[in-house]
Amino acid sequence: MAKADRLNRLDARRVELEAEYTVALLAALRTTAAGKWGLFDHQGDRRTREKIALVIDHLAELGEDIDKMREQLFMPPFELQQQFLRSRGPAAGDAVGEPKQAKAWLDRLASSASE
Repeated sequence: MAKADRLNRLDARRVELEAEYTVALLAALRTTAAGKWGLFDHQGDRRTREKIALVIDHLAELGEDIDKMREQLFMPPFELQQQFLRSRGPAAGDAVGEPKQAKAWLDRLASSASE
């Protein structure tokens, strides 16, 4: 019974951290949609990276903690974090800018939350 209780507490904590990650990502996406570049690191600019580093580091730390918990619970990695990580980095020359990309993310997350 103790193991089941421990796993239930771990799962409850995982749910809390996933909600915290989502709130932090949404806040960062709103800031980016308003015109502040750097969240997706499309330009690869050192100064821009320094400005957004706290946000990226916070998201990475939460994501790592979540994935460790998911591994212990025999769950797949946190998909929202995986999608975000895949969206970062250099973009093709014809790709939309970060603010438009952030707006698309916000729209997609809003529509998936309403489902």
